[in-house]
Amino acid sequence: MDISTRKMSLTVGEAAERVGLTTYTLRWYEQEGLVAPVGRDSSGRRRYTESDVNWLLLLTRLRRTGMPVRDMRRYAELARQGDRTLGARRALFETHRARVLARIVGLEEDLKVLDYKIDKYRRAEEELA
Repeated sequence: MDISTRKMSLTVGEAAERVGLTTYTLRWYEQEGLVAPVGRDSSGRRRYTESDVNWLLLLTRLRRTGMPVRDMRRYAELARQGDRTLGARRALFETHRARVLARIVGLEEDLKVLDYKIDKYRRAEEELA
């Protein structure tokens, strides 16, 4: 904690650990424009706030759900423009949500095939025993 401001202040390593990224990836997010420039301490080292960490957590979820980096970059640009882009941000998320739901359906079908094969092999093993 930074006592002077009473705000969370994490190093790049601490922030990376908190959100489950490597420090390299976290810096890459910043270079790609996915993260607004992060504050620095008097020695020039990055210091991440709670707001920065929350933003990074959102980005990691978007990435984990398969959102392309170009869409993440577009979302970051829109968010920096403020409330006048709320509709565009919603539309971006609705499009991504549809892709996620389609992936879920596909994964459920894949899981059925795996379950079938596991059951088939289990029964075959029992017959051999």
